[in-house]
This record gives sequence, structure tokens and C-alpha cells, in this order.
Amino acid sequence: MSRASPRMPVYYIPHGAGPCFFMDWNPPDTWDRMAAFLRGLRTRLPARPRAIVVVSAHWLAPQFRLTGHARPPLIYDYYGFPPHTYELTYPAPGHPALAEQAAKLLEQRGLEAAVDPHRGLDHGAFIPLKLMFPQADVPVIQLSLRRDLAPRIHLDAGRALASLRDKGVLIVGSGMSFHNMRGYGDPRYTPVSAAFDTWLTAAVESPPPERDFLLEHWARAPQAQLCHPPGAEEHLVPLLVAAGAAGDCAGERVYSERILETTISAYRFG
Repeated sequence: MSRASPRMPVYYIPHGAGPCFFMDWNPPDTWDRMAAFLRGLRTRLPARPRAIVVVSAHWLAPQFRLTGHARPPLIYDYYGFPPHTYELTYPAPGHPALAEQAAKLLEQRGLEAAVDPHRGLDHGAFIPLKLMFPQADVPVIQLSLRRDLAPRIHLDAGRALASLRDKGVLIVGSGMSFHNMRGYGDPRYTPVSAAFDTWLTAAVESPPPERDFLLEHWARAPQAQLCHPPGAEEHLVPLLVAAGAAGDCAGERVYSERILETTISAYRFG
């Protein structure tokens, strides 16, 4: 991947609830705005990505792992949904060479990493990608989170991968900016999520050195641990990888809405 390519931005996106975009919901328009945002994302890129690295909240490993399967299968890691949602397809090719390159970049920064030749894409990856790149014609690899969810380590992981952006690789963190299962649908969490979202947006939109400091210490933010309970913050941590990969690029909120009584946002860097 040595040819010159436009530098890609970095995104942190919401992936919704399981296969929510591909099934009936009540009310029917619950996920429409989020789906529209994801469908429109590719039109905001400087060029078609040569490959995608997606960091999903749904893969935690003792050390960083990357998918090395040439034709990654899908992992239907959601439960209790309609039968047809377990037949969804996303036949995007993998990119074993890119996975090896990314593992080396992580190791050069002192982060243990390995390529898993068997694992496929979980729903935190393939569900939003079905909307973002429905033709499934862009190679995809997935990066795990490290199970300790240490903020500094995940910022460092993003920094390690930042150079891939200059080779036409789109880096996407996939999670949910609010993720407390007890809070969804509960109006008592509306002000809680709004307070955290206000802080999170201000942090992302701060100058990069201040941004990284604030995100490293996100647990000190207003209502942070009600929005992401301790030990279950895996849906926020992909944002840290995205911010690390952003380098000196500014961040901005590019989508936000109240959904299931909580505020959910997405961010772009660069």
C-alpha cells in the first residue's frame, strides 16, 4: 500500500442496537436518522478508501488482535432478534497484508499484537459497514480492544496506526457514546446522557494535546460512569483509538440525536 492516496479522516460512529437497521422497530423511525448518517458517511470522504480498519466494541482480547482472514466470516453476536437477521451477509474481502502491517506498527510502539487468521467481523463492524459501504467492495480488517480497556494504551494504539491514513486507509471506531443498558428508554437518563455528551463533545473539539488528556481521563467527566459503567466502557474506548489516530487533526461532532431517551453522538477527525 505504497501508492500516494488522499489522507483519510478518522471516525467514531454509533453502531446501533444489534441489527436494528435491518428489522422492524417500534416506533418504526427509531433508527432512521442514525442510518441516514451512516449511509451518507462515504460521501464525505476525500476518495474511496483503499481499505478500512474498524475497531469494534465487541472484540476484547488480552492483547491487540487483528483479523487476517482473506474472506472474513460474520459473527452474529446478538441475541433474541428475528431469524432473518442471522442471515445478513457482508462479503467484503479481508486484507491479510494490511493486518500484518498494522500488527507491526503496534509492536513498534511497544504494544503486543498478533493476527488472527480465523476470526470474522462482529456486528459492531459489519452492521454499520452494510450501510456505509453497501457494495462490500472495500477490504476490511478489524482491530480488537485490549481487555483492560486502559485509555492511554488505546490512544497509543491509534497513534501507532495513524500513518495508515496517508495510504488511503479509513480508520473507524465503532461503539456508542452512551452505553448503559439500564438507561436506554429511561427518561431519567436523558439529562445524564446530555451532560456527558456536552463534556465529550467539548473534549473532542479541544486542541489535540488537551483533547487526548481529557479523553485519557474521561472517567472524571460529569455523569461518565453512569453513561459507561466501570468495567463496561468498551463502547467508548474505540473513540480513544480514533482520537489517537487523528494525531494533530481537529475533531468535531458530526451527528447527534436523542434516541431511546439518551443522547448519542458521532465524531470525525481530520
